[in-house]
Parts: sequence; structure tokens; C-alpha cells
Amino acid sequence: MSDVKNKIVSLSEGEKTIENWKHDGNKIVFTNGCFDLIHLGHVDYLEKASNKGTKLVVGLNTDTSVTRLKGKNRPIMDENSRARILASMEFVDLVILFAEDTPYDLISLLKPDILIKGSDYLTENIVGSDIVLKNGGEVLTIDMVKGYSTSNVINKIKNL
Repeated sequence: MSDVKNKIVSLSEGEKTIENWKHDGNKIVFTNGCFDLIHLGHVDYLEKASNKGTKLVVGLNTDTSVTRLKGKNRPIMDENSRARILASMEFVDLVILFAEDTPYDLISLLKPDILIKGSDYLTENIVGSDIVLKNGGEVLTIDMVKGYSTSNVINKIKNL
């Protein structure tokens, strides 16, 4: 259990850890999101993202930023629950919470080698792509599993 909790770190701890990983030759992959009500689509996406490098770092929106982005009834799961669930996945190496609406500042501090979002984003519109590309990294998209989204899960529950 303590290993899982140790994967959830502050920004300063994350910076130091990533710096050490890079020094050891690891390729750092970064993605972000709300990850509210974890479902197969999330798991598939994160597993595919982790396969693009050697360490996967997930930027997780705090409860306050999820509410600003998704509305007053969200998140369904609190940030501590969402962070623990993500950290429990064997292919997630680090979880860092951020309170801003976008992970731009987080990306600029962490400087990952690879930035990944879902294929519903155009590469040039991915927040932080300019930073990653400027530092010689890659920006990639991953196809999502059709039919899986948090909104779909919520709607299904509402219709029970």
C-alpha cells in the first residue's frame, strides 16, 4: 500500500524524481486529465501511453479545477480517491495534482520527453506541446476506446 501512496507526489518531489529518472536515461511520458470514474477507456489510454516511454507521469486535475471545467456536480470521485486509483495502476509511475485549468505550468516545469493526449485533440492544440517540442520531445495522440467516457457512465447510471 505504501508504494501506491509514494507515487502521489507534490510538484517539487515530482521535479526531483523526474530529474533523477532522466539522469538514469529514462524516457518520461506525461499525460493529464480529470480521470473521474475510472473506466476501461482510461485504463487502455494510460497503458498505451506508458508503452511510449519508460516512466509515465499523470497530471491530475484537483477537485476545484474539475468543478471549473466540468460543472458544479463534478467530480464524482474526490481527488484523493482518483489519485490513489491512478497510482495503483502498475504502468503509472507518478501522479501529480494540479489546480490550474490546464497543465501548462506543470509541463513547463517537468519538461517531459513525450506529451500524450487522446486522438480527439489536434497535436498543435495540445496544451504544452510548444514546450515539449522546443525541448526536442515528441507530442503524440492515442486513439480512445469507442463508447467509453465518464459522461457515458454518468448517463447510464442516471437512466437506471
